[in-house]
Order: sequence, then structure tokens, then C-alpha cells
Amino acid sequence: MAPRLAFLASDRPEAQAARAALSRVYGETSEDEADVVVALGGDGFMLEMLHRSLAGHKPIYGMNRGSVGFLMNEYVEQGLLERIAGAERAVIHPLVMRAVDSAGSRHDALAINEVSLLRQTFQSAKLRIAIDGKPRMDELICDGILVATPAGSTAYNLSAHGPIIPLNAEVLALTPISAFRPRRWRGALLSHEAKVRFEILEAEKRPVSAVADNVEVRDVVAVDVAEDRSIALTLLFDAGRSLEERVLAEQFTA
Repeated sequence: MAPRLAFLASDRPEAQAARAALSRVYGETSEDEADVVVALGGDGFMLEMLHRSLAGHKPIYGMNRGSVGFLMNEYVEQGLLERIAGAERAVIHPLVMRAVDSAGSRHDALAINEVSLLRQTFQSAKLRIAIDGKPRMDELICDGILVATPAGSTAYNLSAHGPIIPLNAEVLALTPISAFRPRRWRGALLSHEAKVRFEILEAEKRPVSAVADNVEVRDVVAVDVAEDRSIALTLLFDAGRSLEERVLAEQFTA
């Protein structure tokens, strides 16, 4: 029996045109009743769909009608049902960010790619880092720092010179952004079970924001980050073009 498909598209004209074309060929089911969500857009839109699917846990098959498309399959109208039937699955787990701001308010958010701490002004941030309750760095002076999932390790983390992580490695990347002191610190690889805590030093003088994918909290004083294994998100990739294969291939790209 063919899977019931829901087509969702970004607001780009090419994505909207693809949605109309695919709906004519394959019909369309509501998102609530669909077996598979077909996302049409770029990687940013895929992140939106993953956040949107947190409650329903529907498998998502993406087709690139955006720019980068690292998380998307090639857009081809023909043979979609066969491609989905033979697709390889990638299961990813998000990070939970719990941030406390200068007013004492707590903010919780989930991140598929990474949680980033970033300086808000011209002055560098000063951070204290603890892992599983044990202090590991008393003072890091930097533009920021991030914790990345394996799925997110090829995104902002890679641009910040962090390591690319295989999906099944069960580790997280802790990557500084323009570290000034200690200047040669390049970050760390942590167990996926690690509980990371950041404390912002001189927070009033050197304000810092915390960002979980597209959710930003300004003027934070403390941020806790951990993986949430109770949430499993499923992406579908064409046979031979799995996310694991893409992550591996990215390590051999000049």
C-alpha cells in the first residue's frame, strides 16, 4: 500500500511550484493523516519541519527547492513513491537548552543542529564551562561557543572549525568561536550523555545571547545543554545517499 503523503513547501517560488506539481501527480493528504511528510525547500526549511514534527514524529523526506540542500534529496517528480519506499532512515536526537536570563526567567528550547552562545556587543564574552557538574575551564574569552549534534556538525560547527561527527558516534562537539584566551584551545568531543553548563562571567559588562537553532534568548547568565534521547526524529534519504554517507563524504571535500 502506497504511503499517504503531505507536501509542505517553503515560500520560495520554486518550492511552491514543486508542491503544486507533486500534489497533482500523487494527490495529497493532510499533515495529520499522512504517513510521510515531503518537505520542499532548503536546509533551513528542513529544520523548521523537524521542529514542527517534534509532536507527531512523522518521517520527513526532503527535496531540494532551496539553496544548500545538505539535508535534502534531489528534486525529481517521477518515481517519488519508489524512492520513499527504498529510502534509508536517519534518526537524530535534539539538544535541550535551558537558559536563565539576567531577570531570573528560565527559557527552554530544542535544537536540531546546535546551541550557540554569542557575544552581544563589541566586547568578548567571558564564560565558565562545567561538564557533568565538574568545572573544566574557569575562564574562556571568546566571541562565543557552541554545542553541536552529529547532524549539526557539518553546519555552523564546521564553519567555526569544529569536527565533523559521524551520526552513530554518540558524541557532541564543543567548539569555541574565535577563542582569544586560551588562544590555542580548539574545543572538545563529549559523550552524548554529557551535561554541559555555561556560566557567563561579567554578564552586565559583557552580555551574551543563547541560540537554540532559531530561538534566541538575550542577556543570559547561565545555560545548560544536554541531548534528549526521548525524542527521535526520522529523516528519509535516497538509497546510497544516506545522511551518514553525506557526513562521511563531507570530510573529504576540499
